[in-house]
Amino acid sequence: MHVEVRTDNHIHGSEKLFEEIAGGLKEALKHHEGQITRVEVHLADVNGPKGAANDKRCLMEARLAGHQPIVASHQASTIDDAVDGASEKLARSLESTLGRLHDPKGQQTSIGGDQVI
Repeated sequence: MHVEVRTDNHIHGSEKLFEEIAGGLKEALKHHEGQITRVEVHLADVNGPKGAANDKRCLMEARLAGHQPIVASHQASTIDDAVDGASEKLARSLESTLGRLHDPKGQQTSIGGDQVI
C-alpha cells in the first residue's frame, strides 16, 4: 500500500510528518492492506493564517483494486487530530464497504449491489 501525503501552502509538510502519517495509516488499515493499492492524504488549513477553531482539514482517499475510491475527511484544531479522525472514518468506511461486497449467503456482489457471477 502506497501512502502519498500532500499539503496546501499554509501547512509545512516535513518528512517526519509524512512518515508518521504513513505509519499510522498502515497500522489503522492493516486488515485491508492487500486490497488497498494507494491512499492519498490531503492536509489543508481552511482559514489560512487567520486561524480559527477546527480549521485543519484532512481528506483521505483510499484506492481499492477494481473498485471506486473511498473518501473520508475530518476537521479539527490540530493536524494530528484531523488525521486521526479521518483515518478512523476511513477504516470504518472500508469495513462497511468491503463487508458489503460479500453478502451473508456467500454470494459476491459489487459495490453497486449487482451480483457478480
